[in-house]
Amino acid sequence: LVRAKLDFDRADQLFKEKLIARQEYDSRKASFDALEAGVREAEARVSQLKAQRGQTAAQLAASQKRIAQVQAGLRRVSDVLQKHSAISPIDGVVTNLPVRVGETVVPGIQNSAASLIMTVADMSLITAEVKVDETDIVNVKLSQVADVTVDAIPGKTFKGRVIEIGNTAILRSTGLAASQSAISSQEAKDFKVVVALDSPPESIRPGLSCTAKITTATRTNAVTIPIQALTVRQKGDLEAPADGKNGNVQAAGNADPKAEKARKEEIQGVFVLEGEKAVFRKVDTGITGATDIEVTSGLKEGDEIITGSYKVIRTLRNQAKIKVDNKAPVKTES
Repeated sequence: LVRAKLDFDRADQLFKEKLIARQEYDSRKASFDALEAGVREAEARVSQLKAQRGQTAAQLAASQKRIAQVQAGLRRVSDVLQKHSAISPIDGVVTNLPVRVGETVVPGIQNSAASLIMTVADMSLITAEVKVDETDIVNVKLSQVADVTVDAIPGKTFKGRVIEIGNTAILRSTGLAASQSAISSQEAKDFKVVVALDSPPESIRPGLSCTAKITTATRTNAVTIPIQALTVRQKGDLEAPADGKNGNVQAAGNADPKAEKARKEEIQGVFVLEGEKAVFRKVDTGITGATDIEVTSGLKEGDEIITGSYKVIRTLRNQAKIKVDNKAPVKTES
């Protein structure tokens, strides 16, 4: 356009000086006018395109806002959908279903009863929770072998191993931890022990009652006696009465305290049959079974010991004459 304007201005000057023909002047003027009109048209198109660009930018911003709104709605619906679908974190069997269709549950509150919709048990590891008396818990160790019997599956014994030993005593009467109860500490207590079954049957279900026998120790070629044959006597009761010349007993006020304490010392032992007399013999014991106890010293294989009811053994005196009766006791109907 600038070049065309320069050509037109030169032609105009030459035409005024009558140096060129009018026809050439008109041609250059028409060429300049055409180019000027094209520039104006281009500028108009640029202005139109700028307006369209602004409109397109406004449409883009509106579309982006609509996308953000749709994404927010999608997140809300997805959150609602996730709350409607309960996904178990483990594979297992549903053992408890406290709610039914139509009931209201409260999500996200673990301590609320309304938030529990089901209980899933992991059946890949079957465990038995048993209670062990406080006098026996000191002998229980991890990985010890146990024989588990299930009440619902009679006649079968399942092998297992100890995988957990509780550290808190549980009161036998209430089932609460001893540290959380105000009951006297003299009450009997148990400890929880968890036994994992090695090969549980497919028919077993959570919550079944069971009993476990844990093998805490084993002995081979051991001398054993029935537990009911083991008794305790004071040392003074086992001593033969002294034959004093005057036949008088020493007054209690003049008794030696050390001698009296020695006489009251308790000795553990059994009564052994020697001839027709029951002779008390001190023994040392080892591990204890369900009905028998190991004797580590004081007896040898072949010794005949005296056994019977607790009352008979407790009242039996040393060197007392007895009559051997190995017949089974007859049960009397009450």
